[in-house]
Amino acid sequence: MQTNLVQQFANTPEGQEAESILRACVHCGFCTATCPTYQELNDERDGPRGRIYLMKMFLEGEEVTEKTREHLDRCLTCRSCETTCPSGVKYGRLVDISRELIEREVPREPKDKWMRWALARVLPNRQLFGLLLGLGQLFRPVLPGKLRTKVPPKKHASPWPAASHNRIVLALAGCVQPSATPNTNAAAARVLDKLGITMVEAPEAGCCGAVNYHLSEHEKGLERMRQNIDAWWPAVEAGAEAIIMTASGCGAMVQDYGHLLKDDPVYAEKARKVSELCTDIGAYLLKQDLEKLKLNQSPGKVAFHCPCTLQHAMKQSGVVEQVLTKAGINLAQTKDKHLCCGSAGTYSVLQPELSQKLLNNKLEALTIDQPDRIVTANIGCQMHLETKASVPVQHWIELLDQ
Repeated sequence: MQTNLVQQFANTPEGQEAESILRACVHCGFCTATCPTYQELNDERDGPRGRIYLMKMFLEGEEVTEKTREHLDRCLTCRSCETTCPSGVKYGRLVDISRELIEREVPREPKDKWMRWALARVLPNRQLFGLLLGLGQLFRPVLPGKLRTKVPPKKHASPWPAASHNRIVLALAGCVQPSATPNTNAAAARVLDKLGITMVEAPEAGCCGAVNYHLSEHEKGLERMRQNIDAWWPAVEAGAEAIIMTASGCGAMVQDYGHLLKDDPVYAEKARKVSELCTDIGAYLLKQDLEKLKLNQSPGKVAFHCPCTLQHAMKQSGVVEQVLTKAGINLAQTKDKHLCCGSAGTYSVLQPELSQKLLNNKLEALTIDQPDRIVTANIGCQMHLETKASVPVQHWIELLDQ
């Protein structure tokens, strides 16, 4: 694709990166076949190819309107198009860059602006989110039906193992997971303990930075990334063999620390190392002796939902299924595995109508084989799916902790 960026962007690192991504696109349109919003809306501007043209027009100096941004806001950033693209177009990076630049050019309506500001302040704040969630759970029985489904029931964590092993891996507690699904990391620690591996959380490590970064607060997102690197670094220097991700949404962000901080003179090398150590727990377990994890009792037929961040961003499609199969779990058949469930970080809040359509489609696709339960690999997907699922929804690692 030929480009002619205006000087305002042409001489900036962001503009140059965006231009290189644009030039890789060959207009083929293969991406539209796997784009959830295009499949739902049948509008070229709500598919990757159309959005690429909109972003190109903006970077070349053409007028940007609320309508332009509306089409970009509808993008889930699921990155299914990246998996499909034969030219390797880094669409997710292009959207992140363009959204932040457009945010500066076109002010949002006060209500929209406030909502995004509130999400960026509440979700990454572990203590504040936990407090608000606790209040919601306390009053859940008397909440109206639709609102009640949005508040997950209170969950409890299994005890962390007391044993200490020579093999050490780090984990990210994150921001939402500790209060919404506290058993996820506890179960992961117990499973790894069976393999002679100790998993530890760094208390100072918080939100991975994804919420702020994807809401166009790039500097705030980068600040959170630096804080996590500082929190992990002593253990990295001490020889931790991996940074285990039990939430693929966080994993997709942490694996990009090296790229996003490549120009930071203080953090560039540390960020590169952290990204190298970052791995989803499924990929990590696949390299271990899984005979020790075989289940004695079947959990029934299990439908696995592979989050977009796991299959399209982390490129781990099929990995968790291998782990579950080797553990003796009977996997149910599903369809349309490449399509998003509609959670997509803050998307379910900012685009509720479209998000609900995608959720209904996904639940239909996951239950065609009448599973006894649904498992997934990301906190956002788990919470979103369980709002309407007719069977239990949990993180897949909990199955191996039985």
